[in-house]
Amino acid sequence: MVSYTTCMIQMPLLVREPKGKKAVHPSDIAELCKDMMDFAVESFHVISVNPKNVIIDRVSVSMGLVDSCLVHPREVFRAAIIANASSVFLVHNHPSGDCTPSSEDLKITRQLIESGKILNINVIDHLIIGHDDDWALKFFSIRESGCCTF
Repeated sequence: MVSYTTCMIQMPLLVREPKGKKAVHPSDIAELCKDMMDFAVESFHVISVNPKNVIIDRVSVSMGLVDSCLVHPREVFRAAIIANASSVFLVHNHPSGDCTPSSEDLKITRQLIESGKILNINVIDHLIIGHDDDWALKFFSIRESGCCTF
């Protein structure tokens, strides 16, 4: 007799957020991810939310170099699918502190929005975390800037 087992590859969970915490505004996500402004290299995280924008979890998808980070839709949406999320916030940091999106940031954002549409997982926003000269939190919301159509 042959037996079959199922195996599910788990993403490394960075933070399990308190139940009931809602993400209403990009500043909510920026505050949640303010620890990223201290990272010495770029890091890309996915915040999964349920249909009421209640945060399910935060997963680190990729860590890169001081000025770049490799991101692919497969890894980004694997985290959301495992979390059974209806929507996601995308977040990455700029170790330099400058939150201005690069052309690559905008390109990957557009690609992830389109990938999310195929999977029926809404990309709510993509935030870039940085800091000012006094190391106070700064962030850039690609949705609010109008740089990409969500």
